[in-house]
Amino acid sequence: MNATLRALLAHGHGVAGRNEVDQVVSIRALEWAVRSGHVHRLLPGVYAEAALADQPAVLRRAAVRYAGGRGTLSHTTALDVWGLRPADRDEPVHLRVPFDVRLRSHPPVVVHQRRGLRIEPPDVVTRSGLPVTRLETTLVDAWPLLRREERPAPLIKAVRERWTTPERVLAALEAVPRLADRAGIRALLDRLASGCHSPLEIWGHDQVFTGPGMPRFERQVAVRVDGRACYLDVWAPRERVDFELDGAAWHAAPERREADLRRDAALAALGIQVVRFTHRRLFREPDAVRREVLEVLAAARRRAA
Repeated sequence: MNATLRALLAHGHGVAGRNEVDQVVSIRALEWAVRSGHVHRLLPGVYAEAALADQPAVLRRAAVRYAGGRGTLSHTTALDVWGLRPADRDEPVHLRVPFDVRLRSHPPVVVHQRRGLRIEPPDVVTRSGLPVTRLETTLVDAWPLLRREERPAPLIKAVRERWTTPERVLAALEAVPRLADRAGIRALLDRLASGCHSPLEIWGHDQVFTGPGMPRFERQVAVRVDGRACYLDVWAPRERVDFELDGAAWHAAPERREADLRRDAALAALGIQVVRFTHRRLFREPDAVRREVLEVLAAARRRAA
């Protein structure tokens, strides 16, 4: 391959636009590089080094070159760039463009139009050197493209890590009135807004800690313990009881269990009773757990009387 063309592709991390190529090498040199298999034409007007052409990062840079400043990575592609879910290798690259931009989909790129989109902040931000739709828009757009069982995890993580809030995602949802499974994402946002920060906590909210006889619990309440903030999963403030929901993997580690015991002892010194339920019991015995919760709360009230 022509040394100048190789240097240009290296400078673009494996990708170059036709306008850039034309400035440094002849058409004949480019055509020879394509015919010889050193360079692939990935998209109209966009070329990539053949050895790198199937790498997701290269495909995304090629899509951005194809958009020519008129579009941004979006949907599940942006979800990956945000670090919330790795894209499957055979997934298309999604681009979002303003409604008046006439850019055609061309495998592996799928182009989506949206009225009112501006290719600038706050609609578009830069992450890892790539333009992507802002986080809340990304979460909403990606929702119907994911398998049903995959949909909650990115949204739960984004809220749990405090990258966004349920209220901000709900505002983004209002801009897409015809989103598929709109009811599903709204229900999840309601659970997240109530303080649930994991699938286990959502299950507990729906199956155990809501219903007849249950008080109004607070979730993920911060308490200072030994100079550090710890978060109470399900907190009954009147009874001063914290119900902890132990995940199957996280709490199986011996060192994690030891840390939990130290934490529970420190909370006890503050007058907070900690009651733990395992992942297995919550899912297999929700009715029994409900009864136990009510009994614990009743006993705490009697002690306080």
